[in-house]
Amino acid sequence: MSADAPFDVIFQDGADISGELYKPVGEDKQSPHARDELYIVAAGSGAFNLDGESIAFGSGDLLFVPAHTPHRFERFSDDFSCWVIFYGAES
Repeated sequence: MSADAPFDVIFQDGADISGELYKPVGEDKQSPHARDELYIVAAGSGAFNLDGESIAFGSGDLLFVPAHTPHRFERFSDDFSCWVIFYGAES
């Protein structure tokens, strides 16, 4: 993984569900996605901006993001990584 490719696909079952390990470097540059997603924080801490609301997070936390909702990780620790599960049909 690198700053240009911070995702590593771990599991994919057709178009219905996929699991990825996400470890952004320095800045989270993602944009809204076309499917619902769950983030499971594997390590680290920081703030999660969900459609303008800042939410503190730490290791073990679960974050839900509805499809098409602006979101990003901010002020995260250097050891931050999380599992991402995308599911459902693209809308």
